[in-house]
Amino acid sequence: KYIKSFIRETWLRRYGSSPSEEIITLMWSFIVSIYTIGGLLGSLSAGYLSVRFGRKKAMLFANIPALLSATLMGLSRLCGSFEMIIAGRLFSGVCGGIALNIHLMYAGECAPRNLRGMIAMTASTAVAFGKFVGFALGLREVLGADALWPILMAANALPALVQLFTLPFFPDSPRYLLIDKKDKEGCI
Repeated sequence: KYIKSFIRETWLRRYGSSPSEEIITLMWSFIVSIYTIGGLLGSLSAGYLSVRFGRKKAMLFANIPALLSATLMGLSRLCGSFEMIIAGRLFSGVCGGIALNIHLMYAGECAPRNLRGMIAMTASTAVAFGKFVGFALGLREVLGADALWPILMAANALPALVQLFTLPFFPDSPRYLLIDKKDKEGCI
């Protein structure tokens, strides 16, 4: 409801007239659904990125749209632009599409054979944990208030920054090193 009222206020400020409920619902629908379009684009590019740059570098690359989306959505209220939320959700979806696919590749290829199944479960566990954290942060008593929703929408910058600072210390995928880079010593 806070974002819908933000759309209404922004529209009124820009065009001098109150938007119809259909326009607000349409903009809200764009905000909600554009994430899946971004996820599709990210998923389609994940294979190319993982072969071209390697799993680790591709996961680092996925932080660019994540940080861009956090910046756009976090500053949307300050800039008075609900279009920034739409663009931010698109970039967030791109990040999710890339990261979810490449994480599974990277984790599966780096894990010892006897732990691969358990390691592959980390993606679904992380998604479930992320949803729980999102719901908890979205509570009215935490960040779900009218003044704090931009911070809530920019919260995806935190895990992106953690990955950006920690992932460079992880090894490259052995499969990528052996098959794509022809680096047998690095693989071993």
